[in-house]
Amino acid sequence: MVKIYKKSVTQFIDKPLDVVFSFFAKPENLRRITPSTLDFQILTPTPISMVKGTVIDYNIKVMGIRVHWRTLITSYNPPTQFVDEQTKGPYLLWIHTHTFKIKDEGVEIHDCIEYSIPLGLLGRFVHFLWIKRKLDQIFDFRRRKIEEIFISDELSVSYSL
Repeated sequence: MVKIYKKSVTQFIDKPLDVVFSFFAKPENLRRITPSTLDFQILTPTPISMVKGTVIDYNIKVMGIRVHWRTLITSYNPPTQFVDEQTKGPYLLWIHTHTFKIKDEGVEIHDCIEYSIPLGLLGRFVHFLWIKRKLDQIFDFRRRKIEEIFISDELSVSYSL
């Protein structure tokens, strides 16, 4: 039986909903909120138009090995939610739901990831030893970087990509 893991992260940003959603609706901004150790590269020609059915190809480095990752936007409901699902990559299952809610004159960003690891019991062991901790580090970095971008004037740069 395949084990499905869940990761849930919530963050508050003191900016208008349209500004926050616009930033996340540009896949080109993913590189800015991804640790450099993953050497994240978008392969899909930019600019990328986000709609239901958009396919986005990336390369990342995992333990020094370049991995091709492809996601499909399976739901796109601006400015409140979109879902990307891995169709090719390191996981058996990866469904990332991005939800944006107006709260206290700002926006609550909620990421919910459902994922599954290949290799059965060995995959579970690797998840326990390394993958879970690595995902925690990636999403901690992402949270800090998002705060930094939205607090500073860096947002204007994201619109000119």
